[in-house]
Amino acid sequence: MEASKVIHAIYTDDDVLMNAVKKVKAARHHIEEIYTPFPVHGLDKAMGLAPTRLAITSFLYGCVGLTVSIVMMNFIMIEDWPQDIGGKPSFSYIENMPAFVPIMFELTVFFAAHLMVITFYLRSRMWPFKKAENPDPRTTDDHFLMEIAVHGDENELTNLLKETGAVEINLIDKTH
Repeated sequence: MEASKVIHAIYTDDDVLMNAVKKVKAARHHIEEIYTPFPVHGLDKAMGLAPTRLAITSFLYGCVGLTVSIVMMNFIMIEDWPQDIGGKPSFSYIENMPAFVPIMFELTVFFAAHLMVITFYLRSRMWPFKKAENPDPRTTDDHFLMEIAVHGDENELTNLLKETGAVEINLIDKTH
């Protein structure tokens, strides 16, 4: 069953990797995943990945934080326990809003940041005590690994990867 075989091509330079990705995609091979020790600018575009929608969720989380801050301050400072602080009575939220702007800003940022971290971890399926899915520990230090599905002639694909500058090429059977 050839669909379960993948080739792991190891590279030692990010520029060589970027050129290799472009050549492999031009040859119409499917790149399953790329493991890198640091983010490589433009790699997502070269692989043809769709843009992320995490920025939209961040904006929505910020809106939730702003709403929570407004409702919280209106309840606490105007309805539940109004106080005359420095001769400024709490008749309405709008009259006192300039004093509440720092709290509104901080809660907007707080909600956006914390909920984005949780969303990122859930979306990436990275929860506590999860075993790492990294196929080669060297990719956490100084190597780059391209995982390509084998569909057809593996010798042709191996030769293409050698031409692109791969320093190591391994055929892996994913059924085990």
